[in-house]
Amino acid sequence: MREVRAGRNRRVVERFRAGRRREGERVAHEFRVWAPERERVELVLGERRLPMRRSSGGWWERAVADAGPGTDYAYALDGGPPRPDPRSPYQPRGPHGPSRLVDHAAFPWSDDGWRGTPLPGAVLYELHVGTFSPAGTFDGVIERLPHLAELGVDAIELMPVAEFSGRRGWGYDGVSLYAPHHAYGGPDGLKRLVDACHAHGLGVVMDVVYNHLGPSGNYLPQFGPYFTGRHTTNWGDGVNFDGPGSGEVRSFVIDNALMWLRDYHCDGLRLDAVHAIADDSAAHLLEQLAEEVAELSAHVRRPLFLIAESDLNDPRFVRPREAGGYGLDAAWADEWHHALHAALTGERDGYYSEFGPLTLLAKALRQAWVYDGTWSPHRGRVHGRSPAGLPGHRFVVCAQNHDQVGNRAQGERAPALMSEGRLRVAAALLLTAPFTPMLFQGEEWGATTPFQYFTDHEDPELGRAVSEGRRREFAGFGWEPEQVPDPQDPATFERSRLDWSEPGKESHARLLAWHRELIALRRRVPALTDGRLDRVRAGCDEEAGLVTVERGPVLVAANLGGRARTVPGRRRLLAASDPGITLSGTDLTLPPDTVAILED
Repeated sequence: MREVRAGRNRRVVERFRAGRRREGERVAHEFRVWAPERERVELVLGERRLPMRRSSGGWWERAVADAGPGTDYAYALDGGPPRPDPRSPYQPRGPHGPSRLVDHAAFPWSDDGWRGTPLPGAVLYELHVGTFSPAGTFDGVIERLPHLAELGVDAIELMPVAEFSGRRGWGYDGVSLYAPHHAYGGPDGLKRLVDACHAHGLGVVMDVVYNHLGPSGNYLPQFGPYFTGRHTTNWGDGVNFDGPGSGEVRSFVIDNALMWLRDYHCDGLRLDAVHAIADDSAAHLLEQLAEEVAELSAHVRRPLFLIAESDLNDPRFVRPREAGGYGLDAAWADEWHHALHAALTGERDGYYSEFGPLTLLAKALRQAWVYDGTWSPHRGRVHGRSPAGLPGHRFVVCAQNHDQVGNRAQGERAPALMSEGRLRVAAALLLTAPFTPMLFQGEEWGATTPFQYFTDHEDPELGRAVSEGRRREFAGFGWEPEQVPDPQDPATFERSRLDWSEPGKESHARLLAWHRELIALRRRVPALTDGRLDRVRAGCDEEAGLVTVERGPVLVAANLGGRARTVPGRRRLLAASDPGITLSGTDLTLPPDTVAILED
């Protein structure tokens, strides 16, 4: 088993921290666990408790001749109850049960010819494994890959799949970070999905969470100083990336990131809420991670990329390390969504209160971030920094995603908030953008099923606390508590499943065809994948409701006003959201809520 070990000078090595070693004629499995503050650690195999030997650096070891792939095990600390391995590769009975050994080298991969998915020019597709298909599993996603390949996207982005409490959830409360969720199909199920994606020409991006762990099944504090009171987050003590013992904690996270890319053949990672990763070290965790991923990419000879989620509008995350940045490849740009959403829906509650004018939408269409060192009324302070000099592909933008849909009281999708015409406008502005566009599952056909927040905590008290906290969270948007579905109610999860009969219905089929046309156009016209933002000219006529984006020879014009508008045309009409739109000489007439794409 190969591993790139964390650290600035680490090398590709042949064995993992726990693996097999030869003892005479027998092959023994060597169990290793980091528990620096414990006086006694036992390996638990069924009813047996085997004492482990203290090694250097706070590690404990024990070689067992009759253990191997499929063996269930746990660790007992100072005579306490069995606890799962912090680096458990599989939790077949959930986060509280024993761990199970997995031989990653045994999977029969068929993707030797896969050369990866470069991020520049790509179209991403975010999905949640549990609600994407009727089966709610990795294999269920495989059944729908022909749809995604025909749609034309380049990679799927999986919401977190690391083991979390219960059988249903968003995944951002994972606790066994090395173990793909048992209800989704476990390690082999995920490998089958990635292998099948590559066979369909699709990359795979894994959403990972390193800024906190979930509340149920998080046994890391019992093993060592994984958390520290030096930093606090919305979830409690921060992860210990810079205090005593932080070297092994950093290795724990970086080894995990590399595992998804190496052992599961994923093509990239989306790093959740990196602004909540507190690290005062001279070399920030993200910088170290980017360096390690670059080293692994060179070794496997295919592009591997890191995408950060951050609301800081800080270009440092994506600037090259040589220029003083962290060297990540892209960042989510939620303000692009906010500017578009507010303009198309008219909503002005919560953080939408500082969006709405078309001038701000035009600014987002030019540079993704709206607040770039300017005054933010919602925050009551100056926010952000200029992204000048960054290419467009370093910004991931969307018209919908799991947060912006699921963090509404009712989880309504865009079709519940705007007309079909405006849905088409949103799709055109997204898929002709100089950034990295991302669709959210079902968006391509205008799915009407909501995507609501759901959990499955076994602890009634925790489940009640989550439900009550969810209701309080929406006060700033003016939503009444009774409007918020109970996350613990199984019906909340069931409502969030995609309805795969919808793409065959007329209105949905029209919108799906429009998305396919736009993605194909993006592939065909070089100007639409050109990420040079100095070539983008976006403007608006606030009174007329007209928005235009020029990118070299291509003009995108959208009419959000109440009556038809005439715009200067080009020599050729590439696509229009309404079949009645035609080019007459050098002018084009756009009815309300339509968009056209033209080229010289």
